[in-house]
Amino acid sequence: MIKCIAIDDEPLALKKLVTYIKKIPYLELVAQCNSAIEAQQVVNDNDIDAIFLDINMPNLSGIDFAKSLNQEHSKGPIMVFTTAYSEYAIEGYKANTVGYLLKPYGFDEFEAAAQKVKDIYEIRQQAAADVTTQIDDDGTIFVKSDYKIVRIDIDHIRYIEAMSEYLRISCDDKDKPVIVLLSMKKIEEHLPSAMFMRIHRSFIINLSKIVEVKKNHVILEGDASMPIGDNYKDAFMAYVNKKILTK
Repeated sequence: MIKCIAIDDEPLALKKLVTYIKKIPYLELVAQCNSAIEAQQVVNDNDIDAIFLDINMPNLSGIDFAKSLNQEHSKGPIMVFTTAYSEYAIEGYKANTVGYLLKPYGFDEFEAAAQKVKDIYEIRQQAAADVTTQIDDDGTIFVKSDYKIVRIDIDHIRYIEAMSEYLRISCDDKDKPVIVLLSMKKIEEHLPSAMFMRIHRSFIINLSKIVEVKKNHVILEGDASMPIGDNYKDAFMAYVNKKILTK
C-alpha cells in the first residue's frame, strides 16, 4: 500500500480528494489536512509515500511545502498538486511534482495521476530491493556501492547519513564513507536496535561510538558531531539517562 495524505484548505475540495483516494485500492489515506503546516507534523511522525495537495494555501503554499520536504528528507514523498490556477503548473513542476490536477478535475484524471504515483513508487521499491542489505551471523552486512558489493562490519559503523536518495555509511576501518542507494527506513530494518539509534531524520548512530553529548549534538569517535532532532530527542535522552551514574 502507498501511504498518502491529502491537503487542501477548502473543505469541499478536501472531501472530494479524500473520496477519490479511498476509491484507489493501492492508496492508503494516513491523514487529511486543512493546511500544509498541519501536514508537516504528519510527515514528521509517519512514513509518507505520496502527498496530494493544493497549491494556493495560506501561511505555507503547497509549492513551498513540497520544496521543504525535498530538501529535508532523504527521499521526499511523491507529490501531486491540485489547483484552480493553471499558471501554477510550471512552478509546480519545478518543485518535483509528478502530477498536476487542474480543478475541477474528475475521477479519471485523478486515477491517471495516482497511476503515475504508483509507477514511481514501484521504481523506488525496486531500486531499494536491488541493494543487498543482509546481516550475517558474523555481524556483517553487504551493500552494493559503485558497481561492487562491499562487506561492512557493523561494529565498525560510526554513523549513517542520508543524502537525497543515497546513504553515506561512515566506518572507522575504511578510508572513506561507503555510498549506497538505499533509504534510512530500509537500513534501519536490518540493524540491531540495541546497537543503533536514529537521532535525526538524516542520521543513525552507533551507540557504542558516543564520546559525549553536548546540548543538542552527539559527539562520536573521530570528532564527528551529529545533531539530535526534536522528534528523536526524547528516545535518545531516555537511553542516555538510563546509563548515567548517580550517587
